Amino acid sequence: MKSQARIHVGDALGEGAEIRLDEREAHHLRDVLRLAEGDGVAVFNGSDGEWEAVIVGIGKRSAKLIVGERLREQSTEPDLWLVFAPLKRARIDTLVEKATELGVSLLQPVETLHTAVERVNLDRLGMIAAAAAEQCERLTVPRVQPPVSFGKLLAEWPAQRRLLLCAEAGHARPIAGALQAHVNESAAPWAVMIGPEGGFARSELDALAKLPFVMPVGLGPRILRADTAAVAALACWQAILGDGQQRPPHRSSA
Repeated sequence: MKSQARIHVGDALGEGAEIRLDEREAHHLRDVLRLAEGDGVAVFNGSDGEWEAVIVGIGKRSAKLIVGERLREQSTEPDLWLVFAPLKRARIDTLVEKATELGVSLLQPVETLHTAVERVNLDRLGMIAAAAAEQCERLTVPRVQPPVSFGKLLAEWPAQRRLLLCAEAGHARPIAGALQAHVNESAAPWAVMIGPEGGFARSELDALAKLPFVMPVGLGPRILRADTAAVAALACWQAILGDGQQRPPHRSSA
């Protein structure tokens, strides 16, 4: 019994384990994935790998799964953060989805002087990240952090984590060349930072320029939207320093 359907769960996983899903999750299985009792799904929780499971009960308010054999061992993923100024709803949803597909481990909204969006729905973004992880066959879901101020972010930044600053103005090396200079440090923790649609304030750029862990990079001659810049920078990082040389897991069907 094999299935291409995958769901993220919060339970510990092991052969014979029983998983109970709430009303929202049961609705997803029944009405979105069109699954019924006896059907199989793949389940993962971010720490125990991926397991086969079978639906042994499903109703309007809950569902029950029994875990079978392990399909994949948990693997190590790149330690890559995305720091971004919150965007309007449609764009921030797309940003979280694409960042998840590109292997980001943590999503950190930051409030800058030109940030126009005041509220971030963390629950919705968490669900988008989980759905994207299910679709792209990741074994983890990125953490979505509460927004922090620009000053607090820099004051508490871990010095060992390099910060790749997508800079639309000022001195910056082309991103490919800048990353190639660090190919021997690919296991080190990194972050990509993009500013708001209006760009960083001069004072913010000055503060970033003084920090030894910040690396300003350019993304070409065109001015990109914030969400486009994030996808471009993350794809470059993964191709040069991340897991871009790997291939998706092979799935047999039966």
